[in-house]
Amino acid sequence: MSITPELYEFIVKVVEDKVREIKVTRKEFDKLTSAVKDLAEKINTLAETLNIFSSRVDMLAEAQARTEGSVQQLSNAVRELAVQVGRLSDTVGFGLEDIARVMVPGWFERHMNIYVEDLTPTFVNIDGEEVQINLFGIGKRDSEEIVIVGECKSRIYAREVRQFLRILEKVRRAFPDKDVLGFLFGYLVHPSAQVEAEKHKVKVIATYMR
Repeated sequence: MSITPELYEFIVKVVEDKVREIKVTRKEFDKLTSAVKDLAEKINTLAETLNIFSSRVDMLAEAQARTEGSVQQLSNAVRELAVQVGRLSDTVGFGLEDIARVMVPGWFERHMNIYVEDLTPTFVNIDGEEVQINLFGIGKRDSEEIVIVGECKSRIYAREVRQFLRILEKVRRAFPDKDVLGFLFGYLVHPSAQVEAEKHKVKVIATYMR
């Protein structure tokens, strides 16, 4: 069977069309391959970024855990320090009371002509309220009895004077017929305490005063 010229031309045309299709498909395939490679590289880069981010998150979590532990340790240390300071305050207060019991009677006798034999801690019931007094005594100036009320503070500022005045006023209500003399005794007396004390006729005495 011979191929007619018409059939030959038709076959050639079909083959040429198929070749063109194959070329186009190959070109698109190459583009697709290149795009897949680019995508793979981007995915690898993203994976590396995610790994770095994950590592940093882990480091941050560890740092936070360490910080929380440090904060807890600091909180515990502060609480322990507060307890120790409280104990120290009690110890210092006790020591001041002992010093005051020795020094203050002589100070009153020299500076105010008041004789008081002893100053002791006590409680006074005032209008149904039990008020604690650091140092309490009954002194005499000539034949006049004077109620002496004192409080010990390591450092005395104006605010300590104002706080003491509340106790002093209560004691004055308990002894309305007697002269009540208040004093504060400490290691250091700030000038603001002197000013506040003078306004309210309260004596402030430091361990270095004679």
